[in-house]
Amino acid sequence: MTLRDLKAGESARIDTVGGEGALRQHFLDMGLIPGAEATVVKFAPLGDPMELRIHGYELTLRLDDADRIEITGLDKSREGASASGAELPAGSGTGAGGHTRAGAENAGRGRRPRAPHPALGESYAAGGKGKERTPAFPEDHIYSFALVGNQNSGKTTLFNRLTGANQHVGNFPGVTVDRKDGVIIGQKNTLITDLPGIYSMSPYSSEELVSRNFVLDEKPDAIINIVDATNIERNLYLTMQLLEMERPVVIALNMMDELTGNHGSVDINRMEKMLGAPVVPISAAKNQGVDELIKHAVNVAKYQIKPEKQDFCSEEDHGGALHRCIHSVSYLIEDHAKRADLPLRFAACKVIEGDQRILAKLAFEENEAAMLENVTAQMEAERGLDRSAAIADMRFDYIGKVCDACVTKPAESREHARSGKIDRILTGKYTAIPIFVLVMALVFYLTFNVIGLWLQDLFDLGIHALADLTDHAMTAAGISRVLHDLIINGIFEGVGSVLSFLPIVVTMFFFLSLLEDSGYIARVAFFMDKLLRRIGLSGRSIVPMLIGFGCTVPAVMSTRTLPSERDRRMTILLTPFMSCTAKLPIYAFFVSAFFPGRGGLIMTGLYLLGIITGILIAFLYKKTLFQGEAVPFVMELPNYRLPSPRSTVQLMWEKAKDFLHKAFSVILIATIVVWFLQSFDIRFHLVQNSADSMMAMIAGVIAPVFAPLGLGDWRVCTALISGFMAKESVVSTLEVLFDAEGGVAAVLSPAAAGAMLIFSLLYTPCVAAIASIRRELGGKWAAGVVLWQCVIAWIAAFVFHAAAGLL
Repeated sequence: MTLRDLKAGESARIDTVGGEGALRQHFLDMGLIPGAEATVVKFAPLGDPMELRIHGYELTLRLDDADRIEITGLDKSREGASASGAELPAGSGTGAGGHTRAGAENAGRGRRPRAPHPALGESYAAGGKGKERTPAFPEDHIYSFALVGNQNSGKTTLFNRLTGANQHVGNFPGVTVDRKDGVIIGQKNTLITDLPGIYSMSPYSSEELVSRNFVLDEKPDAIINIVDATNIERNLYLTMQLLEMERPVVIALNMMDELTGNHGSVDINRMEKMLGAPVVPISAAKNQGVDELIKHAVNVAKYQIKPEKQDFCSEEDHGGALHRCIHSVSYLIEDHAKRADLPLRFAACKVIEGDQRILAKLAFEENEAAMLENVTAQMEAERGLDRSAAIADMRFDYIGKVCDACVTKPAESREHARSGKIDRILTGKYTAIPIFVLVMALVFYLTFNVIGLWLQDLFDLGIHALADLTDHAMTAAGISRVLHDLIINGIFEGVGSVLSFLPIVVTMFFFLSLLEDSGYIARVAFFMDKLLRRIGLSGRSIVPMLIGFGCTVPAVMSTRTLPSERDRRMTILLTPFMSCTAKLPIYAFFVSAFFPGRGGLIMTGLYLLGIITGILIAFLYKKTLFQGEAVPFVMELPNYRLPSPRSTVQLMWEKAKDFLHKAFSVILIATIVVWFLQSFDIRFHLVQNSADSMMAMIAGVIAPVFAPLGLGDWRVCTALISGFMAKESVVSTLEVLFDAEGGVAAVLSPAAAGAMLIFSLLYTPCVAAIASIRRELGGKWAAGVVLWQCVIAWIAAFVFHAAAGLL
């Protein structure tokens, strides 16, 4: 049997894990190891992928990948216990690797009495009470800290608490895709870095590589390892590897309020002794225990107190084969590890696993490599497991011992039970996709026809009132006609018209933030995976694409969470087809001028057109540039959470601030340049008719290219050119060049207006988006995107204009 053969609610023991390379290592690091027990929770609405429960947490897996994992089915009574939907209390289930947990006497007793946490300087790893130490650095040294943890463990929330920063916090894996730096509040000469989420020190995606390289190469003075207390068994796998880094480590048990609220507990003192490093219970969301965490982190950094426990294997475990192998390899590579500046224990484990990046750094000679291979092969023969599985089993085995001795889990958390009930509807076989369509349609309707529209009208009244007041004041003061015209007909008409769309942009981001923070977007990735795979992508690509409806720049950056370079490149090239909020002013401007009362219908149609075009282009890419299959869909589904008001307001403020910054920088400059070029001729004489201006001459050169689309007017061409700097500039330019919306309606037909909307939807992204694509893929790809999307936009607009003309 393979894992694919199981039905929902059935359990099995894993026998072998197939595959090879980084993918297989990723499966092992996620807990899919021989001997572990897995239970099928559910299948996606389209039958693929599946969700498993293993090591007390849920993991998604495609059926094709599940088919590589051979299993032994468990008896029906066991299946019934596992399928009940509740996690087994600590001490009554099986631990990592399927070994029976010790400490069965704790089963059924409820919460284990919790010992008080040691005060500063009394923790086991700090060397004991009263021991005097000498600071390892001079007084003016800037202490560096790395904040490291699994995805969705609360790193960014803790980072905001420690630094007072306002980084956005989301409830889906991969919110942080780049490192962020800040100073710890109240601690001078400190610098803490928030790193992307990482499951192990065997990176599977580019953002995980950022985290590992930072820890290995930057060598922070201390590591703050944030661990989800509601999912300790899964999170400690990374902790085990961080303790091998030969850097001071403090373990922050986050979300302790959720654990204790569900009658769970942790023996902090015993966990400290077993791990050999300080353990601090905290709740970053509620700002509990953070001050103590800071004290411990500064203390271990100042005195360079390194973990005492690194040897997690034992001579008694499985005959001691792996124990002897690790120590033999450590002895053989000691000089190489020192020369490469790598932690010895970490390097030894990576050599055994066959990590190619670490092997390249160690640079063994041929005879040394052969000797190490022989030692590892001998271990495999004695242990009965391959090298990677043996290392993963060792870590999970020790984690099981720690959890048995220190952790009392609740039967099932309220958050998990609530999520299960919600998922029956939101990820149901017949309800998931219809609900998703309805949710997005409701978001668009409320944004464009109700909340956003009402706020826009209110904002517009304020801008016009301010413009009239300024106009009268300047007239009364006798300000020169040129300056008066620049401010009123240039800046107020251009920048002011764009500012009136700020409420729509903020409203759209408000709803996207709710979907993200609640955990719903992660579910969308789960049930959309099978559909996206048909166009050559993974379900995880849906996250950048949904972000793309807000802004292309963060959407392109978020593709770093994708583990495959092929998927990442393809997703980046498709993301600009998702209509960003910067295009909303264009849509609203032309809808109000040509199609009043039909805004919601037309804008929804434009969004659908962008999606359909993206799908068609994806099929083309799959057959040409990006042949092959999408990478496996391996992902945790977080529990549903109520969106944080603070996080939602923060995201809205950030986007509003970005919009205002753009309005008073790029768009302001573009507006002034456009006003100047359309107000003066080549001899710098003020013109009475803008058709005699410099702008008319410049735009007239490219006007024939747009004539077949019905967009041959030089003013429309000018607006499209300005849109390359910022899409909002299209509207500001049209406001400057036309006296009123009626002026545009007098020049363009409804068919041409439709072609303008389609061209604006599909043509090149703004310069900021192109810069982000260049940063991720290189200059050639960025230039290709500009040309390729202009060609696609021209063809689509031409087809529409021709068809509309016939009708």
